[in-house]
Amino acid sequence: MKTQRNWPPLSALLLIGVMASVVVAQEPAVVLSGTELTRVVPTSFYFEGQSAPTQMRNSAAARFGQKRYVIAGLVDTSGYSSGVREKYQGFLITDSTITIGDKKLVAGAYGFGFSDDAKFNVFDVGGELVISASATKDAAMRRPRPLMMAIEEGALRLYAGRTYVVIAAK
Repeated sequence: MKTQRNWPPLSALLLIGVMASVVVAQEPAVVLSGTELTRVVPTSFYFEGQSAPTQMRNSAAARFGQKRYVIAGLVDTSGYSSGVREKYQGFLITDSTITIGDKKLVAGAYGFGFSDDAKFNVFDVGGELVISASATKDAAMRRPRPLMMAIEEGALRLYAGRTYVVIAAK
């Protein structure tokens, strides 16, 4: 006689939850433009006790699924100390956990800067380094912009000129 295996209801629910989270994490990114972009990008950003206006022409955002966003923008740091300008080129806002390269970044608002040694450095709003991820040069890019997001090879890339990092939803 063959015995039938009955899974407890809690196990079945757990399995469904795990499968659903895998499906959500695999939703492709959509780069926003026009009114969708201007609706989500803040006009200024606070960092290390100061506020700087957003360069709206150098802002970008992507949506993962219905309501998960990653927003980035350069800010005007003219008039700020060289120490702030060196590490802080813009802001990065995410409303869910993402990965940048192989580094995990939890939901929050951050400052960022691309360094000369091919690193993408992310700082909390107090100026403390949160993550440092390797960046890549895209020598084939024809018309680099100061900041942009693009879907390349199925991945979301955040570019500063020809240098980029890959961002993925978790």
